[in-house]
Amino acid sequence: MPSKIVFGLGNPGSQYANTRHNIGWMVLDRLADRAGWAGRARNKDAAATTGGRYKGLDLVLVKPMTYMNESGIAVRKILARERAPLTEILVVVDDFALPFGKLRFREGGGPGGHNGLRSIIAELGNEQFARLRIGIGEPGRGFVDHVLSTFAPEEKLRLDELLDEAADAVEAWAREGVNRAANRHNRFELRPADATLLAPPGEVDGPPGPDGIRRTKTGWRKVRDEAPE
Repeated sequence: MPSKIVFGLGNPGSQYANTRHNIGWMVLDRLADRAGWAGRARNKDAAATTGGRYKGLDLVLVKPMTYMNESGIAVRKILARERAPLTEILVVVDDFALPFGKLRFREGGGPGGHNGLRSIIAELGNEQFARLRIGIGEPGRGFVDHVLSTFAPEEKLRLDELLDEAADAVEAWAREGVNRAANRHNRFELRPADATLLAPPGEVDGPPGPDGIRRTKTGWRKVRDEAPE
């Protein structure tokens, strides 16, 4: 049985490490931690790749090391190297059209405005591959600033739960296929953040006040206009 290949999309560089656009990488990191593969990735074919046997599954975890809009280069090279059919791959990607914390499996379809998916479809000449979209919340305005921003404090409190659920969803896909994984994980609802763990309004990284402005390490900002810190 061929290995299941999971591509997590993101941007290389420390300045992007904790941004919304890199949640695909975060999910792969969670899986690598579970399997004991952290720190074992090898750089080859424009990607950082690790994998092995985990819970009876043969998994290959791939982070394209190009920038997001050239993700397809690594996907094409890895598929050629592994001689893998499209039925054996899953692309994990952020989606600003979904509320923060929602998961959506989909088999095939267009890029939906995502440059990483657009690059993969262009390089492969085919859009019939499974993807797991992870909601990062809708931008107030300026989607580029939004996807390259860090998560808000109340989102950070729930990020671990979301990454665990997304990693579970990837495992379910590898074991059971898209339809069964979708039936289980597309219904996932992230719990609200515990307000007692948030800094009070007016403190750094506290919630926004009634005017929609909160204090960050770099000054006072409207939530919808947040830039990466």
